[in-house]
Amino acid sequence: MASNDNRKLMIGLSPRLLRQVPSELGFRGKTLQYLEQSVAHWVMALGALVVMVPTVERESLIRRAYIDIADYVAALDGLILQGGADIDPRAYGEVPSNTIGPVDVMRDRFELDLLRAFMAAGKPVFGICRGMQLINVACGGNLHQDLRADGATEYDHVDGDSYDQFVHPLALEPDSWLSQRYGGATAGVVNSIHHQGVERLGDGLVVEARAHDGVIEAIRGAGETFVLGVQWHPEFHDGSDERLLPADPLMQAFLDAAQVRRER
Repeated sequence: MASNDNRKLMIGLSPRLLRQVPSELGFRGKTLQYLEQSVAHWVMALGALVVMVPTVERESLIRRAYIDIADYVAALDGLILQGGADIDPRAYGEVPSNTIGPVDVMRDRFELDLLRAFMAAGKPVFGICRGMQLINVACGGNLHQDLRADGATEYDHVDGDSYDQFVHPLALEPDSWLSQRYGGATAGVVNSIHHQGVERLGDGLVVEARAHDGVIEAIRGAGETFVLGVQWHPEFHDGSDERLLPADPLMQAFLDAAQVRRER
């Protein structure tokens, strides 16, 4: 049997969920699990393969008991958690306020289980926007349910009309891991598509960058396992806006860590 030591890295990507499917798409009364192509193409452009890791719900044909998350962890070299709905505040011990948008408890539970399993196995995790917030919650931190309503900032971090064209300055911690990825830079510009953010930092995490108003924009695990979360959407930093931090240094660091972990 031929060795598969040279096979490409296989990266798991958690899906978004769409329960209220527009009639023109069909699937009446069904739930869609899907990927926006930017993240998948970003991973593939750097030489790795991507598979979607579908969530499992109690009312579905496949019960959670039939799926052993350890099998996903064993089969995959790393995990990416993408953006999406607000995290239910009950996941971090709080009562939802009237500022919370739509939540999906099933997705929260499954992704937290998946995330913790990858971290326990020492396999790399990269969280984007909601994914960064999940990392913080998984490590015992909590979130501002709404940045402005909680008094964390006077500035909006999301604009529905501008979407990924809405940007703000970023301050990278001097001499930090993130700063080193960008040649020692301590400032940059990123997009912004979120109304929640990290409040109390989770155990074992360090802050790598903040927005101009002090809101935490990047966190990293301080241990040996690669754990990185960014609040912006680097998959949309496609080079069309030269002000924005390049995306590839982040993904390349994640994939390098996955390669090292596999070889170890």
